[in-house]
Amino acid sequence: MPQFTKPSKTLAIAAAILFAAATLSTPRAFAVSKEIIQLQVQVQQLQDAVARLQQSNDERMGVLKDLVQQSADSVNKMSSSVGDIQLQIKNEQGAENGKIDQLSGQIQSLNDSLDELKARLDKIQKTLQDVQSQQQSMSANMQSAPAAGAGQPDAGGGNQSALPPGSESPLTSGQPSTAAPMGQPGNTASAAPSPSAPPADDLYRSALGDYMAAKYKLAASEFSEVIKSYPDNPLSGNSYYYRAEIDYRAGHYADAVKSYDAVINNYPASNKVPVSRLHKGQALLALKQRDAGIRELRTLIQRFPNSPEAMQARSRLSGMGVTVTARR
Repeated sequence: MPQFTKPSKTLAIAAAILFAAATLSTPRAFAVSKEIIQLQVQVQQLQDAVARLQQSNDERMGVLKDLVQQSADSVNKMSSSVGDIQLQIKNEQGAENGKIDQLSGQIQSLNDSLDELKARLDKIQKTLQDVQSQQQSMSANMQSAPAAGAGQPDAGGGNQSALPPGSESPLTSGQPSTAAPMGQPGNTASAAPSPSAPPADDLYRSALGDYMAAKYKLAASEFSEVIKSYPDNPLSGNSYYYRAEIDYRAGHYADAVKSYDAVINNYPASNKVPVSRLHKGQALLALKQRDAGIRELRTLIQRFPNSPEAMQARSRLSGMGVTVTARR
């Protein structure tokens, strides 16, 4: 049987220890390396997803900016058309009553269309602001994301993730993206409308759209909701006016007079005051209240002498054989 010397025994023991250490450490080192690779892949996937979302947002912003510009051009053209028609009316003061009424009706139709275009432009601008805010938020999140390979654990068992304990990787949490779809503003706590009362602008736009589509019953209900929920909002003055117009069209002249009075008395700065006085006078005449109707038309001429509505009032009084000013 061979005899081992003391140095030979020492070498054998050292070799056995090295073999055991290599056998025990190899699986752990392999597992740590695998986790590092997975983390790097996840970070790269996150960066790619953010880049794609930013590109998509850039495309959406381009489309929205084009829509804003087109709407602004339409508003400018509409305003120019209104000015041209008003000038045409002034140059044709001696025209027949029917022609003046027709031109005035065109002005009113253009004004209604202008109101609708402005409402649509406001909505597009709000959507554009929401998209820009979303992109800024995404950029800020991207800047705070861990760099690829950052926070890598060493083979000795250091930190295995740059994320806080209990957190999940954005791409492994299983949650879908919450980016707002194109044309819809992102949800924020400050912009959330009350369940019982939508925002005044949204409610008014809906009512005006239904009015332009001749859905008068629905529009009247929506205008009434604007008035009820936002009595101090200038849009309530417009809502009273359009509700009066609906009653006037239906031949409900007494109800129309009440709504015209609400515009005149409660919203004196509204641009609907002149036309409200004109139509109130016409409604009073339709109710056979001749003196009250004449008085209203004369008041219109006195307070808004250069308005197209005043020209219509002069024409109506002239056709009735009544002077513009009362005789003393």
